[in-house]
Amino acid sequence: MSNMEIALFGNPNTGKTSLFNMLTGSYAYVGNWSGVTVEKKVGEMKNKKDLLIDLPGIYTLNPLSKDEAVATEYLLNDPFQAILNIVDASQLLRNLQLTIQLLEFGAPMVLGLNMIDVARSQGIHIDQDMLSKRLGIPVQSIIARTGKGCRELGDFLVKPHLQPSNILIDYGPEVEELIQEIIQMIPSENKINPRWLAIQLLEGNFVVRKKLEECISKAQLEKQQEKIESIIQEKYGEKSIRLYLFKKRQAFINSILNDCLTTKNKDHKIFTEYIDPIVTNRYLGLVIFLTFMFLIFKLTFDWLGTPLSDLLDQFFSGPLTTWIEKGLTALNVSQFIQDVIVQGIIGGVGGVLVFVPQIFILFFFISLLEDSGYMARIAVVMDRVMELVGLNGKAFIPLIIGFGCNVPAIMGARTIEQPKERLLTILLNPLMSCSARLTVYSLFVGVFFKSHQALIVLSLYVLGIVVAIILAKIFSFFIKSEGSIFVIELPPYRIPQYRTLMRSTWEKGKGFVKKAGTFILGGTVAIWILSNVGPAGFNVPADHSFLSIVCSWIAPIFSPLGFGTWQAVASLVTGFLAKEVVVSSMNVIYFVPDGGSLQHVVSHVFTPLSAYSFMVFILLYVPCLATVATIQKETGSKKWMFFSIGYGLVVAYAISFVVFHGGQWLGIGV
Repeated sequence: MSNMEIALFGNPNTGKTSLFNMLTGSYAYVGNWSGVTVEKKVGEMKNKKDLLIDLPGIYTLNPLSKDEAVATEYLLNDPFQAILNIVDASQLLRNLQLTIQLLEFGAPMVLGLNMIDVARSQGIHIDQDMLSKRLGIPVQSIIARTGKGCRELGDFLVKPHLQPSNILIDYGPEVEELIQEIIQMIPSENKINPRWLAIQLLEGNFVVRKKLEECISKAQLEKQQEKIESIIQEKYGEKSIRLYLFKKRQAFINSILNDCLTTKNKDHKIFTEYIDPIVTNRYLGLVIFLTFMFLIFKLTFDWLGTPLSDLLDQFFSGPLTTWIEKGLTALNVSQFIQDVIVQGIIGGVGGVLVFVPQIFILFFFISLLEDSGYMARIAVVMDRVMELVGLNGKAFIPLIIGFGCNVPAIMGARTIEQPKERLLTILLNPLMSCSARLTVYSLFVGVFFKSHQALIVLSLYVLGIVVAIILAKIFSFFIKSEGSIFVIELPPYRIPQYRTLMRSTWEKGKGFVKKAGTFILGGTVAIWILSNVGPAGFNVPADHSFLSIVCSWIAPIFSPLGFGTWQAVASLVTGFLAKEVVVSSMNVIYFVPDGGSLQHVVSHVFTPLSAYSFMVFILLYVPCLATVATIQKETGSKKWMFFSIGYGLVVAYAISFVVFHGGQWLGIGV
C-alpha cells in the first residue's frame, strides 16, 4: 500500500525520464529528444511505499497538444501529495516558467536541479541554498543520467513535513482585481487552489476552463476573458494576457537568478554550437542523415549481423534439430507431434530467431543516435521538406520512432498540437519500415543482394519516407489543417551512457523475442496444421492442403507483382498478425515438401526483381494487428482504421507493380 503519490514534472529534455528510472529502479524509454513520454507512467519508489508518476514533458501548464493536456488534467483530477519538478541547470531562465506555475498551484514541492555538470562546463554557477530560499522549497543538485544526488533527492520527497511554497507574484492591480472576481465565483467546496485556477483561466487554459464550466456559467467565463484581454491591450499595450503573464513571471525569475546565478566565460562556445550548423544544414544535413543510416545498415547486415545470424541458423538447423529429434524419438512421441515441433515450431520460430543479432545491432545504433541528441536535429532538417506537404518537422519525430515499432510511434503523434496534422501523421506512420519487417529484408537481401545488402535495405527505408511525404501532400488536400509553427528544443550532444544504451537496446529488442513466443509461435503452429490438412485428411502434400486451396484462389491477383504463388500469398496473409510471421510462415510452408534451407528454396522461387517487389509490398501493405488497434484508439474512429488498411493495400500494389514491370522493362534483376 503506497503512502504518497508524487507527480514528476519538467520541460522536455531535462532528464525527467532518466530521473524516473533512477528513483524507481524501473525502466521507461529514454531519449535525448522531446516527445519520449506521451502519457503518464507509474513507478514504485525504491522504498516500496510511494509511487512516482512520470508526466509528459511540458513548457507550461497551459497545454497546446494532446500529450501536454495529460499533465494539467492530472493536477486537476488525480490525488497526489507532492510535486517533483526537474529543471535543466543550464537553462534555468526558460525552465523556471513551469516551476513558477507549479508553485502557484500550491502543492508541496521539491526542485531537482539536473545537468549541473553541463551548467558548470558552460561556466554557470548556481547558489543552491539561495535558490531554495527564494523559491521557498527544497532544491537538490543532481545528475540524473549517472544517479548522482538522486538518493538525496528521493529522501527530500518522502519527508513528512514537506511544505508547499507560499510564493506570490503580483500581476498588477487590474489583473489582481479580476483574479479576485473569479475566485469569488468558485464554490467554497472546491479543493484546488482558486488563485491558480483563476490565473490559468485568464491565461486561456482550456483544460481549466472546461473544469470551471462545471460550476460557473460559460457566459460568465467568457465575460472575464474578454474583459482581461481588453485591459491588457489598452492599459499595457500587450497583444495577449498570456504574453503579459509570461513577462511578469520572467521578471520575477530574473530577480531570482540575479541573486543565485553567476556566469563565467559568457562568450565561450560549446561543442553543440560548432557542430549544429553542419548537421542541420539545408542540404548537407540530409546527406549526413542518409550516410549515418547507410553505415548502420552496413554494420547490421554486412559487417556484424549476417555472420552472427548465419551461426545461429546453423545451430537451429543442425545440432538443435538433431538433439530434439533424438529426444522425441527416445520418448516415443508420435510422428505427427514430432513434425509439429521440428518442422513447425523449430522451423518457423527458429527461422525468425536467427535474425535476432541483426535486430539487436540495429536497435543498438538507433538507441545511440537517440541518446546522443542527434534525432532532434533530423527533425529540424526534415522540417523544410515536411512544410511542403502541410506538416512540420515535429511530425517527423513519430515517423523516426516508427523505425523501431509503429505502435509507440503512433502514440508519439500526441505531441503534435494541430488535430489534423496529428491525424495525418498517424495515417502515414505505418509506411515507416518497423523492425518486424527487417526479418523479411534480411532473408531476401542475404539470398539475392549479398554484395549490396545495406544499400538495398536503405532504399526501402527511404522509399517508405518518400511515399509518406507524397501521400501527406495528397491527403492534405482532403484533410485541411491550420498553419502551425515548428518549435523544438535542440538538446546538447551527449556521450550515451553504457547502462542506458544497453537497457534501451534490450527494451526495444526484447519485444521481438517476446513475439517469437506468442504471435509467431501461434501463427507458425496454425500455418503448419493448415498446410498439412486438406480434403483428403491429415499429412497431405502442402499443394493439396486447405491453405494451398484458399491461397491459390487469391494468388493470380499478385502475379503482376512477380510473386503469384500460393506460398507467397499465405505468408502475406499471416503478416497481418505481425510482420515477423511472414518469414516463419515461409519456413513452415517451404519446409513441408522437402525440408532443407529456406534460403535455398527462396532462391529458386523468386528472382532478384520479384524479391525486391515482394519487399516493397511488405513495406507498404496493411499495418499489423497491433498497429491497426492503436490507430483506432488514437483517432477514435473505425473509419480511419479501415482507411489505413485500404490505402496501404492500394499503394503497396501500385508501387510493387511499377517496380516489377519497370525493372523488367529495364532488364534489371530478372
